[in-house]
Amino acid sequence: MRKKKKVVTIGKVKIGGTHPIVVQSMTKMKTHDIKKVISQIRRLQRAGCEMVRLAVANKTDAATLKVIKQSVTLPIIADIHFDYRLALNSIDAGVDKIRINPGNIREKWKLVEIIKKAKDNNVPIRIGVNAGSLPSSVLKKYKHPTTAAIVRTVENTLEIFEKNRFDNIVISAKGADVNDTVAAYEVIHKKFTFPLHIGITEAGLPFRGGIRSGVGLGIMLNKGIGDTIRVSLTADPVMEVIAAYEILNSLGLRRHGPVLISCPICGRCEVKLEKIARTVEHRLKRYDSFIKVAVMGCVVNGPGEAREADFGIACGKNLGAIFARGKEIKRVKESKLINELFEVIDENINH
Repeated sequence: MRKKKKVVTIGKVKIGGTHPIVVQSMTKMKTHDIKKVISQIRRLQRAGCEMVRLAVANKTDAATLKVIKQSVTLPIIADIHFDYRLALNSIDAGVDKIRINPGNIREKWKLVEIIKKAKDNNVPIRIGVNAGSLPSSVLKKYKHPTTAAIVRTVENTLEIFEKNRFDNIVISAKGADVNDTVAAYEVIHKKFTFPLHIGITEAGLPFRGGIRSGVGLGIMLNKGIGDTIRVSLTADPVMEVIAAYEILNSLGLRRHGPVLISCPICGRCEVKLEKIARTVEHRLKRYDSFIKVAVMGCVVNGPGEAREADFGIACGKNLGAIFARGKEIKRVKESKLINELFEVIDENINH
């Protein structure tokens, strides 16, 4: 069960408290390439992304934020490293949240300047700790980016924020190692009431990175940890959003878009099930509603799974039974299965 955290508002999106876990991603090109950035943000929004982070690497990037902000409706988060002045410029440009990395903005007075500006403009700050960029003072003590080192970095940074009476805060403590990241979040989750942004950073390419993220995020979410998530992949950011919702849907934490289940195929299968499943998955992309669709290959689990789904196919020898809302509707030949399934879906989806 999720532990209720302080509610933080980012644009029109609220995280923490009893609000749904929010899905976010990050643009993957130079922020000053305005047209491409705006196009990618709009693609992300169509996929279901609810907040988007942009790398602000220099003054040129910061100067484009106002135009980008005015051109999209998703909350914009400025990702700041090294130069505290970029955070100040980003706030002036009207961003909805700032992410700072205490590992590379180390001087207290620089953090204080960011805090003052954010407080004056009611802009939340994410204290974004990464295992790969911890402060040198912390690494000197702990030698390696251990769980204790990550937690200490969060604690040290929060002390500065508390002294300056700023609590409009989100915390993250990401690493590439699943076990270390989960351990760090477990400690932070127990110690602090601020909402948590969770993820496995540098997770990798889509297949292995998706598995690594799914394991790490799944463990944390199942423990009630996390108020907003990103699945970090070396890939199109839309894939991050799709993966995030797949994880949340699997745990029953969000209900977003169609969910396809299909059997792994064995020697009992008498149809070209993989081809059928891939075609069904592709055609389901045009639906926004949360529906569960089962594509099953034989009589062992097929009828049961298809009956329990909102819609389903249970295949036999060169044919299949089509189910809707727990009832068998018809039996048709393999060649007609897909079209007949979608006719049934369209006839019954709103019932």
